[in-house]
Amino acid sequence: MAELSGSPAAGPRAGFIALAGRPNVGKSTLANAIVGAKVAIVSDKPQTTRRAIRAVATGPDWQLVLVDLPGVQRPRDALTERMQRRVQRELADADGCLLVVNAEQGIGPGDRFLASLLAPAGVPIAIAVNKVDRCDRGRTVGVLHECAGLDLAAEIFPVSARTGSGVPALVEHLVSILPPGAFFFPAEQRSDQTEPVLLAELVREQVLARTRQEVPHAVEVEVLEIEHLPNGLVRIEAVVLTETDSQKGILIGAGGRMISAIGTAARPAIERELGTRVHLELTVRVRRHWRADERLLDRLGIE
Repeated sequence: MAELSGSPAAGPRAGFIALAGRPNVGKSTLANAIVGAKVAIVSDKPQTTRRAIRAVATGPDWQLVLVDLPGVQRPRDALTERMQRRVQRELADADGCLLVVNAEQGIGPGDRFLASLLAPAGVPIAIAVNKVDRCDRGRTVGVLHECAGLDLAAEIFPVSARTGSGVPALVEHLVSILPPGAFFFPAEQRSDQTEPVLLAELVREQVLARTRQEVPHAVEVEVLEIEHLPNGLVRIEAVVLTETDSQKGILIGAGGRMISAIGTAARPAIERELGTRVHLELTVRVRRHWRADERLLDRLGIE
């Protein structure tokens, strides 16, 4: 997505665009599509995004810093309260906002609630109607009309984050609302995540893909050690935290098959990220009520 050209005489433009949306509308997939690299994990489970990841897309004379916000929901514990506070802070600091809605589901109460939060924000707003590749033309047109009824004075773009359809036009519009200014990140940088957090997220993505009910929400991953060995191999030690013994049993699986499958699936993604062979060591530990543990949340980088 970095091929868009601007006006050289105008100087560089750079700014922050907040991605807002209900859980599971595809914000992370859209951020990945705009950047052209995997900077946020993807899952069909709500509350996948826990950290306000800054994804960085850079063109010849522009830099778009996308803040992929956690899905807005009613706070239930210290974890979701932190996520909600982060949403409000990031909106206050943004140069613009992109509201992402799901074309399959249409506009619901959650979208209207978000629109009511965004309306007084005082920044330019765009709406991306995502997943149009899964809808017929009539359905898409209907959802576009519903978006126009949100009264946000927003430009509306039908897109498919999965196929890339409509994404270039959306990026061009977002770049147009950026203020003049120097880049915030080096042009080659794609995200502000630290390496341990990114690698932990790649492991958690595989946990999300393989577990159900409460288990995905009760799991966090922490990378304890990254060791670069003389033979070029990178040894990574990580712990999968969960809240109960029964959840631990599910994550380990009969004969250790579940945790082995998680590691086997996560390893190629980590190797692609690091560009080298990886030896991944995973253990599962019970940390009761970790979602309410403020000190642990600080250590995990969930602000």
